[in-house]
Amino acid sequence: MENLLKLLRDDPNLTVDELSRMLNIPKEMVEEKLKTLKQNGIVLGYRTILNEEKLGIDLVRALIEVKITPERGGGFDRLAERISKYDEVRSCYLMSGAYDLMVVVEGDNLKEVAKFVSEKLATIPGVISTATHFMLKPYKEQGILVKQEVDNERLPITP
Repeated sequence: MENLLKLLRDDPNLTVDELSRMLNIPKEMVEEKLKTLKQNGIVLGYRTILNEEKLGIDLVRALIEVKITPERGGGFDRLAERISKYDEVRSCYLMSGAYDLMVVVEGDNLKEVAKFVSEKLATIPGVISTATHFMLKPYKEQGILVKQEVDNERLPITP
């Protein structure tokens, strides 16, 4: 099962036939393992990573440091789950260090992200403070390099 998961993590586009050949097991066994992984909540889904700059997509992303007060009987989990349910939230992680949660948010513009932080996130009971960092340019996304066009033309030298 571990080898199957590694292959899927490296390339989720592999077909059942390709996985079968690579793992040297019957196709039916691969299909059954995939079904079990999905039913058990181990494989949650597959994502396509886009070069949004080439597509002209101008989403604004921000990483938000959130300090919260843990709840009695629920710790950080209930508050983190509540924050995670917002459509603007792409990712939410419990962190060690200076802040408790790292929340990644997407919006169509700076104003939309700022409005989410000030009107929704910061007003949740238990949220002590937030610090927002806007992501300016991706170089690597989920282990994949985002290739940027590089102009190799040298600048003219003048005396």
